[in-house]
Amino acid sequence: MTTSQIRLNDKAWARWSALFIVAFTMMAAYYVNDVMAPLKSMLEGQLRWTSSEFGMFTGAYSFLNVFLLMLIWGGLILDRFGIRFTGILATVLMVGGTAAEYVAITAYGGTSEMLFGYKLDVLMASAGYSVFGVGAEVAGITVSKIIAKWFCGKELALAMGVQVALARIGSQVAYAVAIPVARAWNLDTPLFIGAILLLGGFVSFLAFTFMDRKLDRQVRISAESSAEDKFSFRDVVAVVSNPGFWLIAVLCVLFYSCVFPFQKFATELMVTKYGVSETIAGTFAGLPALGALFLTPVFGGMIDKQGRAASIMVLGALMLICVHCIYALPFIHAPWVAIALMIVLGIAFSLVPSAMWPSVAKIFPVKQLGTAYSLIFFIQNIGLWGVPALIGYILDTWCVTGQQTSADGVVTNVYDYTLPMCVFTAIAVLSLVTAFLLKAADKKYGYGLEEANIKK
Repeated sequence: MTTSQIRLNDKAWARWSALFIVAFTMMAAYYVNDVMAPLKSMLEGQLRWTSSEFGMFTGAYSFLNVFLLMLIWGGLILDRFGIRFTGILATVLMVGGTAAEYVAITAYGGTSEMLFGYKLDVLMASAGYSVFGVGAEVAGITVSKIIAKWFCGKELALAMGVQVALARIGSQVAYAVAIPVARAWNLDTPLFIGAILLLGGFVSFLAFTFMDRKLDRQVRISAESSAEDKFSFRDVVAVVSNPGFWLIAVLCVLFYSCVFPFQKFATELMVTKYGVSETIAGTFAGLPALGALFLTPVFGGMIDKQGRAASIMVLGALMLICVHCIYALPFIHAPWVAIALMIVLGIAFSLVPSAMWPSVAKIFPVKQLGTAYSLIFFIQNIGLWGVPALIGYILDTWCVTGQQTSADGVVTNVYDYTLPMCVFTAIAVLSLVTAFLLKAADKKYGYGLEEANIKK
């Protein structure tokens, strides 16, 4: 290859620089996504939220994505207008949604005002979180397509693993600092920090657009592209008619429904069942994110070189069953068991994403990736909306065992988490069945999921 033929993404420093720039944006997004989860008890104590209202707020992240099909529209926008326009739009939505959530907590938090039958602060915070959720999910599919574009034929799974790992830093920091920061300053301070980080993420993505524009000039992606490389609505039909799409999508919604919604309630589980101090319980609840930080790139590198993505997804689902099943056992209360299970969950949380997302790029051509990722994320969001609301309802209806008073006189409910953990276990079993079906489909249709990503 001559010097004139070398593209920007052929240079290792360039493609990895592009990755780290967009990964910072996602890091900020993951921080904001998780920062309110450890504060469940404080929200109940200071703002008088119930578990059902907390579940409604948590599920609101996916409300617009599910009921207004915002993720599907986001995918169509991505394939029509490109990653630069869509990424900027997504970051603006994240900043705006977080700002609305912050205003709801600071200006209306704890008031008795009602709107449409809901507490005003809960409704406004949920609305802001829902707008943020649209931006965060659209940003997720945009970054996935960015990586597929910049690392095609190169270290694809490793790059996706590194991006996920860096994003998980945001999650881990959120779980670790939320309670200490809220106690040292105010309940809204952790969220304010997230808003500042998102502004930095917006600037970071703007910097990436200059690099991506240069790459497009080199590969002549514009009006000079051939017609077959351009997106058409027929691609939507092609995506949904592919059996691999449905298996990946169902596995995605089942697996992530056992992780993200569980983490929203995990801090309280650690405190009430296992006696972990509230100050550090959030840190332990964030261990899956910490595990993903170190292990996802490792597993991604292994998949790039050795393949076995379908088998790894089976293994991750099996580990998920073991974790939630042991959490459901009512006679185990040792703190070390709870912490060990979170570590195992972190390993599973590293295995499956490192195998799943590069597999999508194998099943579909680049021009359909935005649509494929958006539809998969849409189906995933059904679980991220419904499962937290279901768990919150179960807790309020069947699992209240008493009340406790904190040192500052705040009274909160005490919950028995046996039934919610049984629900998570059942969902995990379904994810294992789906993973086996995906592995069988790979053999039947020749997706190449068991093959290495790096071309020799």
